[in-house]
Amino acid sequence: MFARLYRPPAASYFLFGPRGTGKSTWLRARYAEALWIDLNDPQDARFYGAAPERLRQTIAANPAKRPIVIDEVQRVPELLTVVHQLMELDKSLVFVLTGSSARKLRRTGVDLLAGRAVLTTMHPFLAAELGDSFDLDQALALGTIPLIVDADDPHDRLRTYAALYVREEVQAEGLIRNVGGFSRFLEAVSFSHAAVLNVSNVARECQVERKVVTGYLAVLQDLLLGFTLPVFTRRARRRMSAHPKFYLVDAGLFRSLRPAGPFDRPGELAGAALEGLVAEHLRAWIAYANTRDTLSYWRTRSGSEVDFVLYGESGFYGIEVKHGATLHPADLAGLRAFSEDYPEATPLLLYRGRRLVVERNVMCLPCDSFLRSLTPRSSFAAAIESA
Repeated sequence: MFARLYRPPAASYFLFGPRGTGKSTWLRARYAEALWIDLNDPQDARFYGAAPERLRQTIAANPAKRPIVIDEVQRVPELLTVVHQLMELDKSLVFVLTGSSARKLRRTGVDLLAGRAVLTTMHPFLAAELGDSFDLDQALALGTIPLIVDADDPHDRLRTYAALYVREEVQAEGLIRNVGGFSRFLEAVSFSHAAVLNVSNVARECQVERKVVTGYLAVLQDLLLGFTLPVFTRRARRRMSAHPKFYLVDAGLFRSLRPAGPFDRPGELAGAALEGLVAEHLRAWIAYANTRDTLSYWRTRSGSEVDFVLYGESGFYGIEVKHGATLHPADLAGLRAFSEDYPEATPLLLYRGRRLVVERNVMCLPCDSFLRSLTPRSSFAAAIESA
């Protein structure tokens, strides 16, 4: 087992994450003496779904087993009412509640324990977690979701991953009515990966109304399969883009959903996959380091763009990602425009080369070594220095 860099809170907490990120595996290894309630088991789901108050009896009958882990709690959301009551009666009880989607919990009116449990997320593997097993080219082709990385046949598992989500999460829980339409949407939205999201264009491609695509996007984000980044607008000196940028949560998922054709430029898919991989690493680092940093992107109406802006207690950075192994003056254009507006920010460029170089006051780092150095145990500045 690869050691995960996720660190749990001391009190009760929710642990959300996409299917296959290793939540259950990690919890079983960490809490060997826990009282385990597995709602993936149809028998357990029926038992507690029929009478959620049975949870009290189960806990009373197992006083030595702690903490209480309820796996895939969204399958029986009524259990949270009982959990809430038990936490009020006994402050010493610690609950760990896992799920791959909070959508059903919200739809049933559950308030996620009114803030009495911390919300945390487990992400796909970081390069630092894989250590010597991390291979950048393989990560761009297959992604870093543990379920796929650990499979005997990763390519086959990757091909079925999205289909499993559609069948087990979307269809089984009735999140949407038209599963076929959602499947077509997944393919269409893959063209927006690492790009500015235009909902109207996606709706036109799917031949559905705009509000339908808006609903599909909400489902995708609730399932933690995709996320958006807002435009960085603090102290903006220019007219800024109004649309967010969209990413699928894993480079392998993007490659499996995105059909390739003769019109794709060489390196286009690999470039988008690399940018998505960096985006997910930055999100995971912020979550695991428990900082108050925000992640966004910068784009003007005239087209100047920087892929990522990290802003907060860790500093102020403009980060551009290039798939090429050599640098060209045009690669620095976005960062130079950003630096004109924000001279206090540190501009960084990540590329596929092997050497650290400085071009026109922009530090250019090998992407491979930067990702390996990005660990929540050290600061962002330390990751740059280590790279």
